[in-house]
Amino acid sequence: MTSSTSRGLVMNERLRRDPLWRALDLLGLRGKPVARSLGLGILGAGSALALAALSAWLITRAWQMPPVLYLSVAVTAVRALGISRGLFRYLERLATHDLALDAMSAARQRLYLALAEGPAGYSVSLRRGELLARTGSDVDEIGNAVIRALIPIGVSLVVSGAAVAVMAIVSLWAALALAVCLVISAVFAPWLAARGAARATHDGAAAQERSAEAVMALLEHAPELAVARRRHDVLDDARLAELDVERATDRGAAQGAWGTAALPLSVGISVIVAALVGIGLANDVSPMTLGVLILLPLSAFESTGVMTEAALQLQRSRGAARRIMAMIDRSDDYRAVERRTSPNLGAGEIRVRGLRWGWPGGAVFGGDSGLDLDVAPGTRIAVVGPSGCGKSTLLLTLAGLLDPVSGSVVQPESDEPVVRYFAEDGHIFVTSVRENLLVARGDATEDELARATERVGLGAWIRGLPDGLDTQLDAGAESISGGQRRRLLLARALINPAPIVLVDEPAENLDRDDAAVMQTELLDVEGDLLEPERALVMVTHQLPREHRADLVVDLAECSLGEKAVADSGNRE
Repeated sequence: MTSSTSRGLVMNERLRRDPLWRALDLLGLRGKPVARSLGLGILGAGSALALAALSAWLITRAWQMPPVLYLSVAVTAVRALGISRGLFRYLERLATHDLALDAMSAARQRLYLALAEGPAGYSVSLRRGELLARTGSDVDEIGNAVIRALIPIGVSLVVSGAAVAVMAIVSLWAALALAVCLVISAVFAPWLAARGAARATHDGAAAQERSAEAVMALLEHAPELAVARRRHDVLDDARLAELDVERATDRGAAQGAWGTAALPLSVGISVIVAALVGIGLANDVSPMTLGVLILLPLSAFESTGVMTEAALQLQRSRGAARRIMAMIDRSDDYRAVERRTSPNLGAGEIRVRGLRWGWPGGAVFGGDSGLDLDVAPGTRIAVVGPSGCGKSTLLLTLAGLLDPVSGSVVQPESDEPVVRYFAEDGHIFVTSVRENLLVARGDATEDELARATERVGLGAWIRGLPDGLDTQLDAGAESISGGQRRRLLLARALINPAPIVLVDEPAENLDRDDAAVMQTELLDVEGDLLEPERALVMVTHQLPREHRADLVVDLAECSLGEKAVADSGNRE
């Protein structure tokens, strides 16, 4: 194998490993739109280069005062190039932005599919701030790589090569000087700027995530934070995170400023060298040639002026691509939970033995002996305890979204889903009330939707809406109160036909009396909310005094002992 072949293989391997190169596959770029954008960019920059050369010729030729008709073709061509330069640039902007917007839509679609088709436990583990940043601004940055980096770089290479070729016709020394200065402005200056941007990106990435988390907490839980008197603490965290981002940006900008200064320096050197060469050729060439020799470099650097910004954009896009591909790779590496089944279990049954649970690398719950639990049709189970004691994690494990640390969760053999988990922070979509309910069951009838909303106490509210169930929630969860949101999420659980329902904090955001009534109804097998043949496991911070739960799992000590499940004693 030759050394050139080896270098080629190494380069290909590096490209395959480069996160930006991998992320570009998400964009689904097609040949024709890319070629159209690149071609229009070259035509626009080429018109500017030709305009400079022709203008230089026209100025010096007019100085000789020939008959006006001798200049008519050049004058008309200058006008045409002036118009075409602006026209081609406008068309290039339209084509490039159309290409980038389509590519970003395709990237988001593929990213959603990658997450949706991956293990459900991994998707549940993602923080909202992280998910928002990856599918929002990070995808935008990858799309910006097309608009502000790849297309401009391609245009600059073609136009710079044309400028050097034209200069070489006049003078090889002037062409060599222009080529060196173009390399400085198109390679060295962007490299310096990119190093500064890399430093800013590295130092500011963690701070940006902290800022996004704090902002999401403020937007979603402002009332609760105000009641708990923690809103100012979260605001302070957001301010500190933003200050860290600004400091990181300033440190990177200080280094990038030297790269920015290299561009005007290169332009000046190129023009000076061209002038000196022109002086030496003054007796051998025409004045028009000297005019082209001196003015052409000024236009040639117009195409390389965007290279510094292109390098900065590539650095930002590479950082965004690294975060996106890391999220996708974690999804690919995440081991799907293997469901354990038994033919001895009937529909709607779960058998839990010696269960210890927790997130990978995090705290482990269940004590030394683990949790034993039998869920059967009609069973009502309450899981209580303070925050951080593994209540929600237990539901995720029972639902098959997380692997047990030890022990087993056994379900019956069934082609249909046996267990459905309904999270406390279930999403309210920007669509109609009906569509928000149909998320849980797409074929639910009008009567089933009406019964579910009546049972959770939303009947009067829906009847008062202008379009009933078809009323649009234009701002998603912000269109309704916290209590209405909670009841809407509970209605989803009632509509879903799964025989075992796992519900996380169904009475959160309700006043004390309504919360007690709601939980009492859910935990009563003879209540009106849930069908008596369906089983329920409910997580709550505070259990009603008059509850009728079959079993209560108390995690108050954040660790389960020998007797993990206690009979509530309230069922007759």
